[in-house]
Amino acid sequence: EVQLVESGGGLVQPGGSLRLSCATSGFIFSDAWMYWVRQAPGKALEWVSTISNGRGGTATYYLDSVKGRFTISRDNANDTLYLQLNTLKNEDTGVYYCARDRYGSTRGQGTQVTVSS
Repeated sequence: EVQLVESGGGLVQPGGSLRLSCATSGFIFSDAWMYWVRQAPGKALEWVSTISNGRGGTATYYLDSVKGRFTISRDNANDTLYLQLNTLKNEDTGVYYCARDRYGSTRGQGTQVTVSS
């Protein structure tokens, strides 16, 4: 059974930082491309970032609005995915999910990120 468990969210002021983690099990993590998606209040799920499985080099991709502020990474030894969120803005508020696909069809329970002064 695939399990994805996110943590690390919280309340932060604009300009602040958070580091999200996603502990995974039930599949071969090192073979998998992984994704972060988010859902702002009243809005649809939105793809945020992708990281390749590292074969031939690790590739990363970002939503334009988070480029230069968010960094996706992975620890294959511990089957864990990360998302470093820097210079947070109010519009980054939402529930963040790690996922097996960019549409969030298979995702965890999510972790709440609230950016507010």
